[in-house]
Amino acid sequence: MLFVTDRGVRGLGLCDAALADMARAGLRVSVFDAVEADPARGTVEAAAELGRAAGVSGVVGFGGGSSMDVAKLAALLLGCDRPLDAAWGVGRARGPRLPLVLVPTTAGTGSEVTPLSIVTVENAEKRGVSSPLILPDLAVLDPVLTLGLPGPVTAATGIDAMVHAIEAHASANANNNPLSRMLAREALRLLGAHIRTAVARPGDIEARGAMLLGAMLAGQAFANAPVAAVHALAYPIGGRFHVPHGVSNALVLPHVLRFNALRVPEAYAAIAADAFAELPATADAQACAAAFIEALAALSRDLGLPQRLRDVGIPHDALDAMAADAMLQTRLLVNNPRPLEKADARAIYEAAW
Repeated sequence: MLFVTDRGVRGLGLCDAALADMARAGLRVSVFDAVEADPARGTVEAAAELGRAAGVSGVVGFGGGSSMDVAKLAALLLGCDRPLDAAWGVGRARGPRLPLVLVPTTAGTGSEVTPLSIVTVENAEKRGVSSPLILPDLAVLDPVLTLGLPGPVTAATGIDAMVHAIEAHASANANNNPLSRMLAREALRLLGAHIRTAVARPGDIEARGAMLLGAMLAGQAFANAPVAAVHALAYPIGGRFHVPHGVSNALVLPHVLRFNALRVPEAYAAIAADAFAELPATADAQACAAAFIEALAALSRDLGLPQRLRDVGIPHDALDAMAADAMLQTRLLVNNPRPLEKADARAIYEAAW
């Protein structure tokens, strides 16, 4: 069995019980713990090589979204004889793959229930594999595994999950449907009601469980109705400057939503009270959407997340290159409810700087 995780998760001892149980069951386990944030192509290939050398018959991904994404692609590469380059894009992966189990230790990516894996390739470009083949055979959600998550990580991953739900609900993708919107709204109810408690009281198992369930539902929502410009503009921040994905999303979130709300305020007005029950009801969609966006910005501030691109070390002269990078994310930009050009991306980065 190939067990994919990262050194931080392993150092905290979160893997110990699982590894001990697997040993008691008589399984031979090869641990790959070199996964990094925004994992590189080479990391995926190194994990697959370890599994190949050990002759493994299955893969476990244990950790955050990065570990689960690496595990998905390692299971694919170990099960078929095709290179990773043949799998990039939507529906291009070919099986078989090895049996796959995913166990999240953060409440954010929802990767345990999505047919997506994102890695960083040459020139800091984010590239993805989208295929039902990499959905796991089993996902295990245990809130106890998230109890040790530091407050800043809880905040960033929680905002990430909220972004998944928000973008899924507003997605222009043809597969945006009543079920995906229902999943997105229930995710926002859980996440919005519990994120502050999970950050302030990290040992609150009820809040942790609600966050984990909310992140999973958001993952199911955007697995059907894919995410859009928030993620497209967040990817260059993470790819070029190694900013955690949840923080990258939080930095551009209000600015992208303000851009979109000028055209489709109803998409955000419909979910405002789901995420923030205290928001007053109003028939004015533009006003309701604006209040929702301001509430999201206030939540980010209250949780202590960085607020400006300059706060995470991004120089002003990088904005043009970042806008060009964002436009490469055509897989995501086509889902945005308002068409977005390079000049728009540059203006959003300027507003966020």
